[in-house]
Amino acid sequence: MASFRQRSGKWQARVIRDGYPDQAKTFDAKVDAEKWARSVESNIDKGQFVSVSEAQRTSLGDLIARYLVEVTPTMKGATADTIRLKAIMRRPIASWSMANLSASRIAAYRDDRLKVVSGGTVIRELAYLSSIINHARREWGINVPNPVQMVRKPQSPPSRGRVLTDNEVEMLLQALEPTGRRSHWTKPAVQLALATAMRRGELLSLKWEHVDLQGRTAFLPDTKNGDSRTVPLSSVAVGVLAGLPRHISGFVIPVKFCTLDAAFKRGMRRAGLDDVRFHDLRRTAITQMALKLPNVIELAAVSGHKSLMVLKQYYRPSASELAQKLG
Repeated sequence: MASFRQRSGKWQARVIRDGYPDQAKTFDAKVDAEKWARSVESNIDKGQFVSVSEAQRTSLGDLIARYLVEVTPTMKGATADTIRLKAIMRRPIASWSMANLSASRIAAYRDDRLKVVSGGTVIRELAYLSSIINHARREWGINVPNPVQMVRKPQSPPSRGRVLTDNEVEMLLQALEPTGRRSHWTKPAVQLALATAMRRGELLSLKWEHVDLQGRTAFLPDTKNGDSRTVPLSSVAVGVLAGLPRHISGFVIPVKFCTLDAAFKRGMRRAGLDDVRFHDLRRTAITQMALKLPNVIELAAVSGHKSLMVLKQYYRPSASELAQKLG
C-alpha cells in the first residue's frame, strides 16, 4: 500500500508490497506524489513493475568507476581506455543519476564535445558510454533504457591516410635522439614501429623471450584481433633490437603507454610534425612493405589484418608510385 508524509515542505510517497523492494520518491505537491504511487501500484498489479531505485541512487560516474575496476582491466587497450574514461568522469554528464540521464542530456554532451574534439572522438566516447550502460543493465540491476542508443551519432570522419615521407621520418628520428633528459626508449620504439608495422600496444607488450634474432621473428601471443601472430623481422628491425639493452622487466620497450605517448608528442613538436600520430607509423610501414610484398596475403600475414578491406585503408601508395608500376 502507499503512504505519504510531508517533510521540509515536500511530499514523500512510499509504496510497500510483499515480494517487491520498497519504492519511495519525493515531490513538491501531494497530488504528484499520489499520481506516482498509483502508477507504481498499477504496474505491480499488472506484473509490469520494474524497480529504478538502483538507477536513482547510481550516477553515471559511479558506473564508470565500477566499470574501471571490474571490466576495463580484462580488456585489450585497458591503459588507454582508463585514461579516456577517467576524463569522462570529470565532466558534468557524470554527475547525473542513471534514472535522470536522458537522451537530451546525452545529445547536449555530444554537442559540447564536438566544439572541442573531432567527430571520431565523440563517436568513440558515446560507444564507451553505451557499452558501460548496457553492461550495467545486464549485470548490475540498472533498470533504465540506454539513452545513448536514442541519440544521433556525429558523422564518421573520413578514414585517416597520413603516411610519413622519408624526409619526415628522418626529421622525427632526429628529434627523438636521446640527449639530455629525453627518454632512451622513444626512438627505438618508433624505429621498430616503422620496421615491423606493429601496433603501439603490441610493441609495449613484446618480451625478449618471444624475440628470436637469429630466426628473425617476434612472437605476439595476444594481439588486438584476439589471435597470436609471428612477425618477421627485417634486417633494420634486427639491428634496432640487437642494440637495445635488456631491461629487468623482460619487456623490449619497458615504458608505459602514457609515457611513450607523451614523449612521442614532444618529439613531433620538435620536428614540426604536429599532424602525425603514433598509429600513422603503422600505416607508413605497411605502405613501404607493400612495395616489397606485392602479394596482399603475405602483407596481411605481416600486419595481422583479418580483413583485406581494413588493410586497404592502411596501404596508401601515391598516384605517382602506381604510375611507375604501370610503366
